[in-house]
Amino acid sequence: EEHFALYTTVENLSITAGLPMPKVYIIEDPAPNAFATGRDKEHAVVAVTSGLLLILDKPELEGVIAHELSHVGNRDMLLSTVVVVLVGFVSIVADVFRRNLFFGGGRGRDNDRGGNILMIVGIVFSILAPIFAMLIQLAISRKREFLADASGALLTRYPEGLANALRKISQYSKPMTHQSSAIAHLYISDPKGSRLKEAAAFGGVPPKAGKISSLFATHPPVEERITALIGK
Repeated sequence: EEHFALYTTVENLSITAGLPMPKVYIIEDPAPNAFATGRDKEHAVVAVTSGLLLILDKPELEGVIAHELSHVGNRDMLLSTVVVVLVGFVSIVADVFRRNLFFGGGRGRDNDRGGNILMIVGIVFSILAPIFAMLIQLAISRKREFLADASGALLTRYPEGLANALRKISQYSKPMTHQSSAIAHLYISDPKGSRLKEAAAFGGVPPKAGKISSLFATHPPVEERITALIGK
C-alpha cells in the first residue's frame, strides 16, 4: 500500500497509547501539517497532509502522530467544544446586555446620570467580555498544545523526533490551500502559515506587535515548544 508506513505508525502508537485505531486520512496539500478530531476516542480521526509526508523522516512522523494521538487521549476535542460553546454563550449574553441598554434602560430624567454611567459600563462590558473570552480560549489552546507535545514525547520516548518535525514544519511559511480559522486550533501548526514571523524577520513587524499578536495565536511559538521538548 502506498502509505503503509503511515498506517503502521498510527497503529503502533495507538496500541502503545491504549487507544482504538483512529481513521487515517491524507489531505492533498503541499503545506506540512496534521490534525486530530472526533467526538471521542472511539470515533477519532487523524489526518496528515501530503506535504508533511514528503519532508519528515520516520522518527519525525512518529513524533507528529504521537502528538495528535495525545490530543485524542487527553480529550482535547471535547474540551475545545466546551470552550467554544462557553465563548459563544458569553458573546450572546454580552449582545443581549448591550441591546437591553440601548432599548430599555436609562430613560428617566431623574436617573439620567446614573443611567448614562450604567450604559457606559454596559457598553464596555459588552465589547470586552467576548474579547476576554476569546483570549482565554486561545490561551487554553496553546496550553493544550504544550501538553500534547509532552504527552507525545512520552509516547515515543524520543522528544527530538517531534522537535525536529516542528522545526521543519515552521520553515514552511505559506498557508494551507484550504484552511479555516474556526478549526486552526486542531492542527499541529497554524494552517494560516507564518506570515507574521516571516515579516518580523525582515523588520516589518515591531517586537511589541509580535508580543500582542501572540495573545491571539492558536499555537505557542515553535521556539518555545522545542525548548520545552529538548531544552534548547
